[in-house]
Amino acid sequence: MGYFWDSLVQAVKLLIAFDPEVIEVLLLSLKIAGVSTLLASIIGAPLGFILATKEFVGRKTITSILNTLLGMPTVVAGLIAYGLLSRRGIFGALGLLFTWKAIVVGQFIVVMPVIAALVLNAVRELDASYRLTALSLGASRWQAAALVLLESRYAIIGAIIAGFGRVVGEVGASMMLGGNIRGATRTLTTAISLETSKGEFAFALALGLILMLVFFVINSSVNYLRER
Repeated sequence: MGYFWDSLVQAVKLLIAFDPEVIEVLLLSLKIAGVSTLLASIIGAPLGFILATKEFVGRKTITSILNTLLGMPTVVAGLIAYGLLSRRGIFGALGLLFTWKAIVVGQFIVVMPVIAALVLNAVRELDASYRLTALSLGASRWQAAALVLLESRYAIIGAIIAGFGRVVGEVGASMMLGGNIRGATRTLTTAISLETSKGEFAFALALGLILMLVFFVINSSVNYLRER
């Protein structure tokens, strides 16, 4: 027990002193998660909204695929991205493997279905009542869709924030695609894994405390938006 508390004290000291390596890992993690979430939102949020508000052939199939991908292990996403980015892959000539951009690709595969599914479920709850009411009052279909979008904006933002939380704590794909290279591809989760295996428990604990703080901020934001 004394070992744990001693390590906790050292971890707090590292945080208070703004240890450069800790800050470097934190900023890189937020950068990678932010870029991957942004790219996933550009595709996932509109996809979820369309699935919730439009009837078309293949809608149920796409929805089933999204729900299936929600449970996809991150190492599988990493495996898919690795196959695409390796030298023999389709995008091998770009030389992205073992760079932070490769991690972005892997995290995109992880989080895009999550954002799409969360937006789909959130908008679906509002769509029927708001759309039918708007149409009965003489609104066009486009105006009704705009009303649903307006009323579900907080839920959509919450889905994007939840997606960010999903990838900032991801480790499998990041390890496979980035290689955990110091100063280049080392994220919070991969650094925690490495430092723990090296016996640097205090440093790993400091990173863990930061990760928990990030999760706290994300969950608080999501809960606030849900109340709105």
